[in-house]
Amino acid sequence: MGTLFCDRVRAIAGVVFQVVLGIVKDAVRQGSTRLFMRMHVLMLIAVLVLVSVFAFGIGHSRAEAMTCPRHSLPQYHGQCAALATFLPGLVVVALWGALESPFALILALDRLAETPLSPLAAAEGHFLTAEIQALAAGHGSRKDPALMMAAQHYAELRQTGFVLMAVLAVGASLGGWALAWRRLTPACRARNSIEHALKIFMILCATLAVLTTVGIVVSLVFESWRFFNHVSLMDFLFGLEWSPQMAIRADQVGASGAFGAVPLFAGTLLIAGIAMMVAVPVGLFTAIYTAEYAAPRFRALVKPLLEILAGIPTVVYGFFAALTVAPFLRDTGAALGVAISSESALAAGGVMGIMIIPFVSSLADDVMIAVPKALREGSLGLGATRSETIRHVVLPAALPGIVGGILLAASRAIGETMIVVMAAGLSAKLTANPFTAVTTVTVQIVTLLVGDQEFDSPKTLAAFALGLVLFVATLFLNVIALQVVRRYRQQYD
Repeated sequence: MGTLFCDRVRAIAGVVFQVVLGIVKDAVRQGSTRLFMRMHVLMLIAVLVLVSVFAFGIGHSRAEAMTCPRHSLPQYHGQCAALATFLPGLVVVALWGALESPFALILALDRLAETPLSPLAAAEGHFLTAEIQALAAGHGSRKDPALMMAAQHYAELRQTGFVLMAVLAVGASLGGWALAWRRLTPACRARNSIEHALKIFMILCATLAVLTTVGIVVSLVFESWRFFNHVSLMDFLFGLEWSPQMAIRADQVGASGAFGAVPLFAGTLLIAGIAMMVAVPVGLFTAIYTAEYAAPRFRALVKPLLEILAGIPTVVYGFFAALTVAPFLRDTGAALGVAISSESALAAGGVMGIMIIPFVSSLADDVMIAVPKALREGSLGLGATRSETIRHVVLPAALPGIVGGILLAASRAIGETMIVVMAAGLSAKLTANPFTAVTTVTVQIVTLLVGDQEFDSPKTLAAFALGLVLFVATLFLNVIALQVVRRYRQQYD
């Protein structure tokens, strides 16, 4: 036990040393005070981790040395000691990270108020905060003596605060270790404490996910409300012309923009529909073959090769669509007497369907493999063929998972941007012709937010309105999918 514990400590210390060494080299190369501060924080966290590892080893050894019966296994006592040592110090570091910089900045601004400023610096007002932080980090270009003094005071306050925080963090960790040492008795319910700590951690993770979703929804709703103060909701949802060009002066061309989003919705549905027409049949038939007909060795070879498609960057698919598929479709159409644009929904949707095949095939294969073997054997024993068993037994039983895979593929198709930009263009046209250039909601969101934009203009706020519509549409698809899954799960469980 002692040799294994020492080996683990050496391994952890080696990893921590390599990480800290890399950060030190980066900080020396860039000469950044901020990187040095991060290096010090990481070194402190590394010290807390090492102390926690030693606390685990000592707690484990003491629990093993107990002669009377104990409530929990030695590993739980060691884990309890490690958590009691690490968490107090981590809380101190987290509080310091949240409060240290604003508090030091307030004190630096107080010092700045006591010194005479140049007229230009005094007129800048709220820009002083950013300038002080930049000067303290070694990136500022201003040479105002008062600002330099405030920046130096700010840096000194941060360094002093870090020293105090390090002392408090180490002291809190040692205090937690002393408390854990006193509680380390045979009657200590260390296993229950560890399970309770894991439960709290999982609750925090779930709460973070929920709060993140709420934050996204609130931001979308707020910015969309600001947009609809400028543009009518009915004009946005049912307008047939999209031209979000807002002029600076009223006498300029394009002084009044058109924000009818129907062409964007139509283009999104057209390209996503073409992609799903390619991905769903090919992916589903591929999953049926690999799950029901292919030999195990062949399946183990083919399935990873198919999943490689999911790891290819979308820009590669965009180049493939723009340089190979689109010219091929254009030349083929010319040979057949059909006019196909160099940028078309057919090219973008077809390549997008190839990209999302793994999302359908991999998930469908997994859920079909998970169907109980007794169902297959019962169907075959009643005289059904293998194809009849697949159609009437395996597919209905695996339908909830298949619907989930198709929904994931549809979400990926609706949210794809790069392939549409490179293969379908930016033209907002209200058409159902797959041979012409169209655009999608996500492409327009990116276009509206590229470059230096004012977030008070309807042109920029339109991106949030489009995002809200896309969110509602995805939510609607999820509700439909859940209803389908619930219906068939009750039938085949």
